[in-house]
Amino acid sequence: MPEYPESSEVTESTAEVDVNIPSVARMYDHYLGGKDNYAVDRAAVAELDKVVPSTRPLAVNNRRFLKRVVRALAEEYGVRQFLDHGSGLPTQENVHQVAQDVDAGCRVVYVDNDPIVLAHGRALLQENDRTCVVRADMRDTDAVLAHPEVTRLIDMEQPVAALFISVLHCIPDSSDPGGFVRRVAERLPSGSFVVINQLVSESARTRDFVTDFMERSTGGNWGRVRQQHEVARYFDGWEILEPGLGRINDWRPDGELAPRENYDEWYEYGGVARIP
Repeated sequence: MPEYPESSEVTESTAEVDVNIPSVARMYDHYLGGKDNYAVDRAAVAELDKVVPSTRPLAVNNRRFLKRVVRALAEEYGVRQFLDHGSGLPTQENVHQVAQDVDAGCRVVYVDNDPIVLAHGRALLQENDRTCVVRADMRDTDAVLAHPEVTRLIDMEQPVAALFISVLHCIPDSSDPGGFVRRVAERLPSGSFVVINQLVSESARTRDFVTDFMERSTGGNWGRVRQQHEVARYFDGWEILEPGLGRINDWRPDGELAPRENYDEWYEYGGVARIP
């Protein structure tokens, strides 16, 4: 019998999980100290750390960026609706918890295609009728926006924050990550926001190793580590909020001491834009 995490139940969703193939979501969960991962995920993390050992602090800092962004959008810009693409496994201080701490009326939809994310997310949100998890391919904008749970919670007459947090590196060039982000933005009301960050490296050795390693390890569920200029193009034509595009640790830091990263390896790059 496969050994499932203690905190999960073997449901129709979790029964689909192949515990022999690492998952990006579960590897990220392990980096954050979570329990919803398997031996194969931990082994992949150990191999990755041999070449890019700063990945754990990078994951922690990415989570802190998410919290700062959501709080700023809710507090300073009055956003009350969040659509989180490729949300991953629930951990501490999720989007709905941060947003609803500002205003209990905030509504959040998580979108992910990982069956274990669906199972854990639904268990977490059983008593929260302003938040849901939708299992869908986030690249299929029509299907996501037409989903009954999305139409129930998201009012397309009011601004929405579309989040693409540390997920576009999972999208191959053949799926045109920039194009599908644009399709989402085109469907959002004027005054909405798009948040994007993804893994980048200016080292060809690091880009090639990580891209090849993750492609092989995850059975093809990976895209590419890109360069800054490629991510910056995603924001063309939009109003970029201060302090602009850059390393996410520099986006409105809150004074909390961030784990130290080695930026010569790789880092998360991006920012926040307002849609006209």
